[in-house]
Amino acid sequence: MNKPGDEYLPFLFQAGCDPGVIKHCQVVRDVAVRIAREIASAGNDVDTGLVAAGAILHDIGRSKTHGMAHADEGGIICRSLGIDERICHIVERHIGAGLQADERAELDLPAIDRIPKTLEEKIVAHADNLVKGSRVINKEEFIASLDRFDDQVRSRFLALAGELERLKQPFNP
Repeated sequence: MNKPGDEYLPFLFQAGCDPGVIKHCQVVRDVAVRIAREIASAGNDVDTGLVAAGAILHDIGRSKTHGMAHADEGGIICRSLGIDERICHIVERHIGAGLQADERAELDLPAIDRIPKTLEEKIVAHADNLVKGSRVINKEEFIASLDRFDDQVRSRFLALAGELERLKQPFNP
């Protein structure tokens, strides 16, 4: 049975992603689609198909590097394949809760903001944070995984998680 976004799987194979990366992308897709559906069922407008596509392709750049530049590489690969620009942005902005220009410069990456802006970008970034390898982590493990970051970055992760949790709640005026 095909799942949303499966039509993008051949691009991962074509790019040369290893089986572990492909499995990770499929699990991230499953988590991201679940989050998108929960948000949509609360009455919010979210493009679940876009989320699925972006989640499947989010690590396509790992076919070139497993370093922090994989998101930029992924955007380049996706554009070379003629993939929708909205998906390219998801791929480029999926790392952590996004990276600010100064943080990217410290990592020897071009000093441009790569903070998720759209709801779909935010969902894929957060779903990726909830998957280690091909294993979905629980809330406690997610919180513990933030210990390695400074307060500013940790609060950005928590703000992203909190925003998405609030969107899952139906609006009751």
